Amino acid sequence: MSKKSNRRKFIEKSIASAIGVSGFSSCVESNEKEKQETVNVNFNKKYNWKMVTTWSPNMPVLGEGCNLFSEWVNKMSGGRLNINVYGGGELIPSLESFDAVSNGAVEMGSGASYYWAGKIPSGQFFSSVPFGMNSKQMNSWIISGGGYELYREIYEPFNLIPFVGGNTSMQMGGWFNKEINSFDDLKGLKMRIPGFGGKVLSKAGGTAVTVAGGEIYTNLERGVIDATEWIGPYHDYLMGFYQVAKYYYYPGWHEPGGVLEMIVNRDKFYQLPTDLQEIIKKGIEALNIWMQCEFDAKNSIYLNKLIDEEKVQLRKFPKDVLDTFKLKTREVIEEMIDKDLKSKKIFEAYNKFKNSFNDWSSVSDKIYYDL
Repeated sequence: MSKKSNRRKFIEKSIASAIGVSGFSSCVESNEKEKQETVNVNFNKKYNWKMVTTWSPNMPVLGEGCNLFSEWVNKMSGGRLNINVYGGGELIPSLESFDAVSNGAVEMGSGASYYWAGKIPSGQFFSSVPFGMNSKQMNSWIISGGGYELYREIYEPFNLIPFVGGNTSMQMGGWFNKEINSFDDLKGLKMRIPGFGGKVLSKAGGTAVTVAGGEIYTNLERGVIDATEWIGPYHDYLMGFYQVAKYYYYPGWHEPGGVLEMIVNRDKFYQLPTDLQEIIKKGIEALNIWMQCEFDAKNSIYLNKLIDEEKVQLRKFPKDVLDTFKLKTREVIEEMIDKDLKSKKIFEAYNKFKNSFNDWSSVSDKIYYDL
């Protein structure tokens, strides 16, 4: 198609839009009637909800964010929707939150989709994929690139609506009691690492260990594990890992953009007046933005504190180690999509968007960072 033809089409569309605006008033009445039939607002009824989380009570950023979300919803609703937030273990064990929200025992939950890999293997693509998309790219894919449609499709049988409920941003590679100088140093390494990352480590000759957050420090100190990943400099500093592990490795190949999720019981959500439904949606959107900004701001401060004040030895993973992790990541994903058609469908959509975004990044972010 010629440039002239493209320009003509653009002008024609613009004229059509202008005509549409002039005729807008004639269809306002019918549109408003349709809205009145679908909008349901009740200012006389109050709702009390419960939110359970996989995070420890009031955990910095993660738990704090859930508390903030509850406050925002209460204010925006004029006190008509009150959400009580319970940290992991306060009402139910952390990893039982999925079932509790699914069966309607509570209305909402905050966690990460890879925690439910045993129930929804394909859900892991909506948390973080080793060597995959970063936080910016994940937000773009899920929110604007068709990801939400797939995300909600796999959660629907569990009577759940998933939302992007935060992001840890780029994570660190973890804390190690010995230097990792080559691929051989991974053999026999016992490391606390969940999700895809744990499977990749196991394929590389290490042992992925599941350890509750509150037990990581003690296990690292006593040598029960040789290494751990957690989140990033801010939370790692607060956990005191620098006191029991000597080396701090980067990059966080396993979680380049850790998407967190908010799950809502589908039945309970649609029992709410429509204005409260929108308040929940917008509150979660605000939480997603706030959390990523908070992580990046805090991590930039605490990385320097770890290096300058605590004299932590920062190390980059050797190239052969990263190459091994990348190779094993492909093997893990290939095995997964061969067994599970839903995972195959979602990974194909994920990969298509990633490749498209890479084309854009090559002339935007990447070139800018290299200046």
